[in-house]
Order: sequence, then C-alpha cells, then structure tokens
Amino acid sequence: MSTEKSPLVVIVGPTAVGKTALSISLAKAFDAEIISGDSMQVYRGMDIGSAKVTREEMDGVRHYLIDVLEPWEDFNVTLFQKLAKEAMEEIYGNGHIPIVA
Repeated sequence: MSTEKSPLVVIVGPTAVGKTALSISLAKAFDAEIISGDSMQVYRGMDIGSAKVTREEMDGVRHYLIDVLEPWEDFNVTLFQKLAKEAMEEIYGNGHIPIVA
C-alpha cells in the first residue's frame, strides 16, 4: 500500500504530558498501532529515565520501535525514518492506522 495519501496520526509534546495514554486510547478507538518516536525507547534495557511504555500500559495495542537496538548501536534520524517507514508499511498492511507518539 502506498503511504502517500494514507492516514497518519502524530502526537507530540513535552515529557510527562500523557502522550502514551492518549496514543493508546486513540489506537483502541480507531484500530491503530503505535510507532514510538522516542530516541531512547529504541534501546533495550534503557527503561529507567525514558518512561518506556510497559506491556501492561500497552493494553494489547501493538507498538513498534521499542527495544529494537542495543545501547551501543548507533541511532539517528536516517535510521529512524527507515524503521518508521517499514513499520508504517506493516501497519497499513495490517489494515490499521499508524500513530507516531
């Protein structure tokens, strides 16, 4: 599916304003899946200090780009774009709407 005219929701804001809870509520209401836009949540083991969403908080909503890299691996905007586009294609393929939060 082409992503050029497909729906995409983006939730942005400062730390600790409720973006995670909002994204999960929207995902449940609109049959969506979530792509993390957080630069630290991509790293395995970086749970403290990053407010990484827990399995319980996910409440059955599929999340992407969480725990995909080791802490010593490089992460940059180019890699984020590649991984996010791959996740979007998968989400659209699942018949869902992606939410980047």
